[in-house]
Amino acid sequence: MISDNIKEINNRIKLACKKSGRDPSEITLVCVTKGIDPYRISEVFVHGIKDIGENRVKEALKKKPAVLPGAKWHLIGHLQTNKVKDAIEIFGLMHSVDSLELARKIDKEAKKKEKRVDMLIQVNTSGEESKYGIRPEEVSPFLKEASQLTNVKILGLMTITPLTEDPEKVRPYLRLLKEVFESVGNEAIPNVEMKYLSMGMSQDYGVAVEEGANMIRIGSAIFRE
Repeated sequence: MISDNIKEINNRIKLACKKSGRDPSEITLVCVTKGIDPYRISEVFVHGIKDIGENRVKEALKKKPAVLPGAKWHLIGHLQTNKVKDAIEIFGLMHSVDSLELARKIDKEAKKKEKRVDMLIQVNTSGEESKYGIRPEEVSPFLKEASQLTNVKILGLMTITPLTEDPEKVRPYLRLLKEVFESVGNEAIPNVEMKYLSMGMSQDYGVAVEEGANMIRIGSAIFRE
């Protein structure tokens, strides 16, 4: 079933790329494994998916030793400052940095470990109070401040759209993030690279690709029976 699901996802990605004049090879599919057993996670490796997304540091700590080597781990859930030390040991890319306090804490711990941590800034494009993330108008000043940190590298932006059965309803929020992504990219802020635009999940990844996402986070559409 996982095989069929991934085939369907890849077909939808190709269709979205065709509509928007893009190359499917530009898109990184991050397999979201919240609540999924390690043996099922390893199944996706057969299909060439090596990017694994976890919401919680504790879950990733448990699963990582049991998953086939060679995976790149992505933190896609909210990160508490008291979990930073463990997080920088596990994750190759943190999608959910949403405050300068958190960015500074990551930088501080990375310095101690003599590491560089790659991160994305989470932006709340929908304005929902239940969502983490900085406001779109705060992105540029945030990046200018965070760019002074020496042991982190900002590589793009991430958003989480509202849950809806109609993906067209979230298109404006996706489009807004792409506009911010391009705008701050044109500012050429030192130590900031707009490389990854992480948006789109199981319910709306096709629309996200049409709107410019090059990293999509998919869980239920892969693992559903």
